[in-house]
Amino acid sequence: MDLILIPGFWLDASSWQRVTPVLEEAGHRVHPVTLPGLESVDADRSGVGLRDHIDAVVRLVDGFDEPVVLVGHSGGGAIAHGVVDARPDRIARVVYVDAGPQAHGDAINDQLPVVDGEIPLPDWCVFEEPDLVDLDDELRAEFRSRAIPHPRAAASDPMVLRDERRYDVPITVIACEFPSSVLTGAVAAGAPWTRELAAVKHVDYVDLPTGHWPQFTKPVQLGQAIVSALD
Repeated sequence: MDLILIPGFWLDASSWQRVTPVLEEAGHRVHPVTLPGLESVDADRSGVGLRDHIDAVVRLVDGFDEPVVLVGHSGGGAIAHGVVDARPDRIARVVYVDAGPQAHGDAINDQLPVVDGEIPLPDWCVFEEPDLVDLDDELRAEFRSRAIPHPRAAASDPMVLRDERRYDVPITVIACEFPSSVLTGAVAAGAPWTRELAAVKHVDYVDLPTGHWPQFTKPVQLGQAIVSALD
C-alpha cells in the first residue's frame, strides 16, 4: 500500500524517520509529508490555514492511481479527516496516531500560545503529564531542535466537512497517552468531543502506551502497530 504520513504540530516529514523503515520492511511505500509553512523555521507561514494543509495532502492523494492509506499524528489526524471528506473514494483506511477525526466547526487547537503571529513549540510545562511519558531529556532536546513554528490559522481555523461518505472509510485509532477504553467509554456516553468518531462505521482500536509522540518514544512499536492495522 501507499501510505501518506501526516505529522502533527511543529514537525515535518523527517519526524517519521524512525518509523518508516518498519513500514518499508513490511512492503509498504511510504510518503511522509511536510505541510505548507513547515518547510523551515524561516518559511513564510503567515497566510497558511487549515484548508491549505488539507489541500496539500489532497493533491498528493490525487497523484496515485489506487486508493491510499492516511496516517495522521495528533493535529495531522484532523488534516487526514479533512482529506477523507474531500476524497472519500480515494482513501482505503485512516490510521490516527494519538488522534481522531475532527468534527465540523471545531478547531484543532486554538488554545496554544501565539508568538509573533505563529505558534512555536511551547515550554514543556504547557503540556499535561500524560503527553510527556517516555519523552526523556534527550528526546525533548531533539524534538525542540527540530521543531518548526506552526501556522496560527492552521491551528485555529474551523474544520469544514461536507461529504458524509467520510463515515464509510474504515479507521484505526492508535491510543497512546490514555487507553482506548477511555475513548470507547466516551463514545458510549455520547461525549461531544467524540461525535465524529462515533459516526464512523468501522473503527478499530490499538493500545500503544506511551506519551503523545510515539514516533520519538516508541517508533518501532508504532511502525508495527500501523502495519498490524493494515493487515
